[in-house]
This record gives sequence, structure tokens and C-alpha cells, in this order.
Amino acid sequence: MCTKCDLHKKRTKAVPGIGNSETKIVLIGEAPGKSEDLKGEPFVGSAGKFLDELLTKTGLKREDVFITNIVKCRPPENRDPLPKEIETCTPYLNRQIGIIQPKFIITLGKHSTSYIFSRTNLQFRSITQTRGKTCEVSLLGMKITVFPTFHPAAALYSAEYKAQLEKDFQQIGTELSKRNLEK
Repeated sequence: MCTKCDLHKKRTKAVPGIGNSETKIVLIGEAPGKSEDLKGEPFVGSAGKFLDELLTKTGLKREDVFITNIVKCRPPENRDPLPKEIETCTPYLNRQIGIIQPKFIITLGKHSTSYIFSRTNLQFRSITQTRGKTCEVSLLGMKITVFPTFHPAAALYSAEYKAQLEKDFQQIGTELSKRNLEK
């Protein structure tokens, strides 16, 4: 078990990711929350239920994709991951991406989007300015389409974000169909 940063000290379970390792679609969140820390799986709380609804609307199920986070252990009090924690943990994410070799990555929230953009020389200002736009990038030597959107947890507190997430996932469904990647 990893002990490279202080997040390991209070975790119940590490949350490396879950899903289909043969998929061409990867979703990247930010960090596990309380429910995820207890179960050891990403997106199993309220935000996860909403994510499942969004996936269903695109014709996908959890089994069709791989879901992970940039940080694999829960930050205390669900705070944002610190830059040093992201730096320490993202080699694991990079290995996951290298093994899966996805064609389409959906970044969920500002931290995952900022990290992926930093690896592709794209400029990141804010998730509100970036969300909903496909980006064709070279990441870890692979040609990948990146689609940034809000974290599903944002929809739990804002009807506007919920509507925008639903719109983004409609667009994701269209993009996946164009690329023949759905299921």
C-alpha cells in the first residue's frame, strides 16, 4: 500500500479505480470522498449515483468505462487535493492511462482537468471556461480526445451545474458515437 504522502495516514481504503480495463473511455475525478474511502471504489456516494445517471443517458454503464481519480486517497474533510499530493499520486494515474490506452478521457472537475491539460500543454484557466469542449491532444505518447466537465458533486449544490452536466453528457454521447466508442 502506498505511503508516499500523508493522505495514507487517515485513509480507510485506497481508491485506485474501477471498471473495464479494456475500455477506450476513462473518467477522471479529483479525489475519493467519505463513501469512496469506506468502500474502496470511486464515485459510490451521491455524486456517483448522479454520474451513473449521466452515463446511462449516454448509453453507457460503469462496466463500459474505467473510473478513477487523480488522488487515490481521501483528503481530510473532503478538502481539495494539495499540489504536492497531486504530484505524488499522478504517476499512478499515468500508469493507468498507459495500460488502458484510452481514446477518450472525460475529466470531472477542475483538478483533473488542470492536471491533464498540464500534461498536454493546453492552457487551463477555469473549469467553467473549459467545460463542454473537446480537445484533441497527445498524452503520454497517445492521441486522445479529452472532454472536460464539472464534477458531478457540483450538481448536488447547483441546478445550473446539473443542467450543464446533463448537456455535456449529451454531447459526450454524440462524440462517442462519432468516434464509434460507445460500448
